[in-house]
Amino acid sequence: MSLTRNKPNPLVRLLLAVWLIGSAFSSSVALAEAELTIRIEQGIESALPIAVVPFAEVGDMHGSVDIAAIVRANLQRSGQFAAMPPQDMPSKPANFSAVNFKDWRTLGMENLVVGKILSDNNGGFVVEFRVLDVYKGKQLLGHRIPSSAAKMRLTAHYISDLIYEKLLGQKGAFQTRIAYVTVERKAKAKAKSVYRLQIADADGHAAHSLLESTEPLLSPAWSPDGSKLAYVSFEARNSSIYLQDVRNGKREEIISGPGINSSPAFSPDGQRLAVTLSRDGDPEIYLYNIRTRSLSRLTRHPAIDTEANWAPDGRSIVFTSDRGGGPQIYRVGFDGAPPRRVTFNMGNYNARARHSADGKKLAMVHGNDSGYHIAVLDLERNLHEVLTNARLDESPSFAPNGTMIIYATMGPGGSELAATSTDGRLKQRLALQRGEVREPAWGPFLK
Repeated sequence: MSLTRNKPNPLVRLLLAVWLIGSAFSSSVALAEAELTIRIEQGIESALPIAVVPFAEVGDMHGSVDIAAIVRANLQRSGQFAAMPPQDMPSKPANFSAVNFKDWRTLGMENLVVGKILSDNNGGFVVEFRVLDVYKGKQLLGHRIPSSAAKMRLTAHYISDLIYEKLLGQKGAFQTRIAYVTVERKAKAKAKSVYRLQIADADGHAAHSLLESTEPLLSPAWSPDGSKLAYVSFEARNSSIYLQDVRNGKREEIISGPGINSSPAFSPDGQRLAVTLSRDGDPEIYLYNIRTRSLSRLTRHPAIDTEANWAPDGRSIVFTSDRGGGPQIYRVGFDGAPPRRVTFNMGNYNARARHSADGKKLAMVHGNDSGYHIAVLDLERNLHEVLTNARLDESPSFAPNGTMIIYATMGPGGSELAATSTDGRLKQRLALQRGEVREPAWGPFLK
């Protein structure tokens, strides 16, 4: 790919880095189905104390999943809860009547989760749990959930979401998924790297590959209903945009041809894609109608326009452009009015903006003298905050409930994923045991 300018341009370098990402890194061979290991590097001091007691097992469990451990890890990982380790618990009650509330109050515990797993007559399970207010000594929430051996982890995520919403008044995102790209570097000289497009649960488990290629894979983007991914592949030795069903694996090349074909982003109704194409000269933003397979050009400027992202109401798009002399975020509607700059008083480098689900915030890559970091711009107050401080952070993606941002960063072995709360108080690293992982995209709520 060649993007020639009369003078060096940071956005040109950005596009080159995105297209050729990984060429500067080396790492060990990565396992195709390796799970992400999550470690919390900075917590929230005001986290809510909670104890999730190991669930009692009634009947033949056949080595069932430790649901309580998954729920405990989910709540801890959210940063909003301080989960008590099982070894510190004064007792292990499985139902309301067995709880000695005085013991738990003495330990400063505010909420308690108890439960049991029962086998049914059809080879399945029923998971029963209760959320208790320790200080009031009463039940806040209770459910009986049919499940199966194959769905135990999903059941644990569902329970985590119910608890999160009940205690915090906000929808949880534990049942969601993330998409990302892994890179396996071959030890032999001249051997090609292997790129894999992968999907995992939000906690990094149940990872599986959708696609494997010896050519780069970039920019995965979820459809609003979570059934499809759009992404860029170089398997034809030039960039092409593909659409793939994540359930049955069926894929289709939808946009190809000479020049740049990149940065797909679904509209909120799932009917269109905003993409970056250079078929008419400079990279511009186009709209692709998935049903009619037609293209319409949205931006017209001699600068580079790329990395589009739809507003949640579907009425406008933000994108990166160097039309003002350096990479900045612009917004354009569909009424014919010219694009307007969004990032003011934020320095000379802001790129790859992504909306929060409520449309009130933009996460972006912000460059300054110390490197490239993740920043959030509050659109209502026009205030921004830099959330990360590593040398090279990129590809921010909001959780669907807006509480966390996942992004790619540099680790000891190369590129890995990290996450931060939108206020910057919680920081996590999500690293494969071996290999590199990048280009994260947080999926939508399950429909």
